[in-house]
Amino acid sequence: MMKRANDMSVTRRAALLGAAASGLVLGTGRGVAQTNEGLATPAVRSNISGFRVASWQHHFDNLRNGAILCDIDSRAVQFWSEDENVYKLYPSSVPLTEELTRRGYTEIVRKVDGPSWRPTPSMKERNPEWPDFVGPGPDNPLGTHALYLSWQYYRVHGTGDTRKIGRQSSNGCIGLYNEHIEELFGLAEVGTQVKLF
Repeated sequence: MMKRANDMSVTRRAALLGAAASGLVLGTGRGVAQTNEGLATPAVRSNISGFRVASWQHHFDNLRNGAILCDIDSRAVQFWSEDENVYKLYPSSVPLTEELTRRGYTEIVRKVDGPSWRPTPSMKERNPEWPDFVGPGPDNPLGTHALYLSWQYYRVHGTGDTRKIGRQSSNGCIGLYNEHIEELFGLAEVGTQVKLF
């Protein structure tokens, strides 16, 4: 019986080491996501983004004021500083449906630390039970920080509901973990160019 227990722990250890070896590779500051083909499918679908690292040159003419690329399909947000010394890659939540998704170029027009939230008229129509206003705090759907875009009602913001990240779960906005939006909030500025694609 003792030998069998040891065999099971070695197998578990080998599996964990193998999983770690095939995980996210970080060497140059850019991540490469691994697929889980051939592995057992978990009972509950995880909310992991399939990161697709992009080159800013394929989306922007320059990096004036920095650039934020929101990749709806891979559910990731990338940031480049104007001087290219800072590059960040974050998992994100994306809109629930294509109807709620807006794609194209915009920019940050306002930054708010501790935002308040009001549902849009269409949100209120779909969900009449929602409150008319939520002030800053842990129950706020915009999380701790929000980057307001030039498109009315669209934001890149935080969320306290970590289950949403990596999923189609928003009413049009791009959501990040609160610690990630706090970091991006410090890096981006009013005028930072943004593309959702």
